[in-house]
Amino acid sequence: MAMEKICNDYEISEKTLALIPAYNLEYGTIAMEGKEEYYVKKTPLELIKHAALIGGAEYDGRRSSMSFLTGIKRKVPIPINPRKNIYAFPTQSPSQMDCHWIFFSHVNLISAAASVTNKETTVLFQNGQKLQLKASPHTLDKQMYRTWMCVKALSGDLPVMP
Repeated sequence: MAMEKICNDYEISEKTLALIPAYNLEYGTIAMEGKEEYYVKKTPLELIKHAALIGGAEYDGRRSSMSFLTGIKRKVPIPINPRKNIYAFPTQSPSQMDCHWIFFSHVNLISAAASVTNKETTVLFQNGQKLQLKASPHTLDKQMYRTWMCVKALSGDLPVMP
């Protein structure tokens, strides 16, 4: 097994596929980028909030804006940097420890994983990487659709929800 290189920080970019919560004393996130994995001391939500600021606005502002424009109230997708087409969605409430963040533009296919409960899903990314999650395919399909709504809302192609 290769030794894990632990980073103090990680900058979300167009290459980021997913942020996976880690249950490790030395790091809080595994960042999937291309075929690489980075072990980062910060939590996924800390990384998302920092990246939103770099992208031009606070996380809470982006979240409020998306709720206003789309009517989505829970598990709101975040336009981290719309100019660079970086959008991410949470797999569950961001306040939950097991919340993964999936980066919309890299998802190729969402499918049910072989499990007894039908509560596990495999995300296939466009580069061939796979990620298995404890969430139903329906939930992740819904999150993909919601993220698409956010993209459309920011491009002016979606009417504002009343």
